[in-house]
Amino acid sequence: MENTTERTQEEITISGNPAKPQGEDGEMMLKRMNESHSAVTCWALEHWQIAPDDEILDIGCGGGATLKRMSEKVTTGHLTGVDYSPVSVETSLETNRQDVESGKMKVLEGSVESLSFADDTFDKITTVESFYFWPAPQENLKEVRRVLKPGGTFVLVADTYNKEGLDPKTLENIYRFHLFTPTREEFQELFEKAGFEDIQIHIKEGTDWICVEGKK
Repeated sequence: MENTTERTQEEITISGNPAKPQGEDGEMMLKRMNESHSAVTCWALEHWQIAPDDEILDIGCGGGATLKRMSEKVTTGHLTGVDYSPVSVETSLETNRQDVESGKMKVLEGSVESLSFADDTFDKITTVESFYFWPAPQENLKEVRRVLKPGGTFVLVADTYNKEGLDPKTLENIYRFHLFTPTREEFQELFEKAGFEDIQIHIKEGTDWICVEGKK
């Protein structure tokens, strides 16, 4: 019976399309990801001191769970989510209905290729489990840096990066969904070439998790 459930979830994920969630299966997948990505998100956000008045952007906001978690610490500031999947935007809006209605948060449809914000807009920017699918990672990182305020921080969170000893199932998913998974050294180089400074890379022992921080 367990195998049937597992297979069904896998079918939902394939149909829902992790790269750009779509349809009812996409919505189901996003709601599941809100839970399954919780642990890695909490761990990564521990490296960050969110101030009550921060202006924060979440790129590839998916089901909206990261926005909701950060919102707990933002009182006078503002949060913005952006995702190029209409289903993700709808799900994020549903997850954060109260904050959206109060004006504390907005969720927009858009791509990291061309962010619809002025230079130097955000104190903090994050992306959780979305970097795998960025169309032109090096150029996209420069675009992220453009909208970050001087002195601001960008945090990239992923629960898989390229290293020795990855689980066969993880490797299968990397190939199946064409995930971009740099090594630790490649992440360092990507951030440096994009112009980020004071780059810090956090690895959680016993996992495949990585959190990359860069300042402007």
